Amino acid sequence: MDAQTSEPQAAVTRRYERLSPIYDWITQPMEWMGGSSRRQRLLSGASGAVLEVGAGTGASLPHFPAGSAPVLLDIAEGMLARARRRAVRHGMAVDLVRGDIHQLPFADDTFDATVATCVFCSVADPKGGLAELARVTRPEGRVLLLEHVRPRNKVLGKLADWLTPLTRRLCGPAINRPTEANARAAGLQLVQVRREGVWREIAARPH
Repeated sequence: MDAQTSEPQAAVTRRYERLSPIYDWITQPMEWMGGSSRRQRLLSGASGAVLEVGAGTGASLPHFPAGSAPVLLDIAEGMLARARRRAVRHGMAVDLVRGDIHQLPFADDTFDATVATCVFCSVADPKGGLAELARVTRPEGRVLLLEHVRPRNKVLGKLADWLTPLTRRLCGPAINRPTEANARAAGLQLVQVRREGVWREIAARPH
């Protein structure tokens, strides 16, 4: 397991199961402050056979291109139940799969695009999860990531390090992840990176 997060995924999963009834309420301020527009911009590049991992309550569903029928994977059943209802409201045909990002239940080179939005702040082994995305994405496909990362400012970076044990315990995410570097270490070729404060919109290809 990655040295950044010596915590079993089961503990993280329990937190998200517990938070699933109020998760949309908790994350709504983040959506208002640019999360929704970032999702829309990122997901405009998702076409063909698409997998979204860590799909949560389905917040990304309204932002997929028209006619999309993505596969949504999450480890928390409570999250998937809410994603199912959201898909019905939007009239979208989706395939909902309960699974662990560390061991995706799909064959190599299955998808044209794989998507994760605000996921790799939470998974127990981020490099392992990113490597799994690379594995199931076709060589000519795209891995699309929207993530917040450790601030580059030295003071803010140290503050994020200090606060992360608290945010991890209370609500799941680590706020000091170097996701850009993790993606490269996992074997992804970063094609385009949009940087805005702590936010990263990443388009990558598997090597």
